[in-house]
Amino acid sequence: MASAAMAPIQIDPIQAAPIQAEPIRIQLLEHAFDPYRELAGWASADGGAAAPAEAVFIGRVRGQSAAGMALEALELEHYPGMTERQLRRLTEACCADPAVRQVLVLHRVGRIPPGEAIVLVAVRADRRGPAQRGGQALLEALKHEAPFWKREWLSDGDRKSTRLNSSHTVISYAVFCLK
Repeated sequence: MASAAMAPIQIDPIQAAPIQAEPIRIQLLEHAFDPYRELAGWASADGGAAAPAEAVFIGRVRGQSAAGMALEALELEHYPGMTERQLRRLTEACCADPAVRQVLVLHRVGRIPPGEAIVLVAVRADRRGPAQRGGQALLEALKHEAPFWKREWLSDGDRKSTRLNSSHTVISYAVFCLK
């Protein structure tokens, strides 16, 4: 009896985790990441079957707070499990076009200094239109509907804690810390 050939599993030498070509890959990261390295790994995981069009967005932490003050860091908190489920729902809804083949979403959590990557969104599709529209819709959904709580650490030692939802209503951070 002949055994079926199994495709080799690629291993990321730094993270020691399998790299898989999945239609949707979402990760929340507590550490700094190199978006270009992640894109290269994502591209190689598909076995050379890249889609004809890709739309990529890399967001970095600004050096100023929303009020224009010098920022030391931005801190994002989330509820593990709930956040990933919501990100998956947003991703599936925004990239429902059948021309969209793959989506990559990497998002930082924790304390992030200015200039460091906070989000990477990449969309592969059969054509540029669906890739661009899917990426844009997903970015807007992440900005307004992803359940992250933000804390700005200002350079003067002060901190401002807020969460902005889709209506841009500021909600006190303390409300979400009550047990």
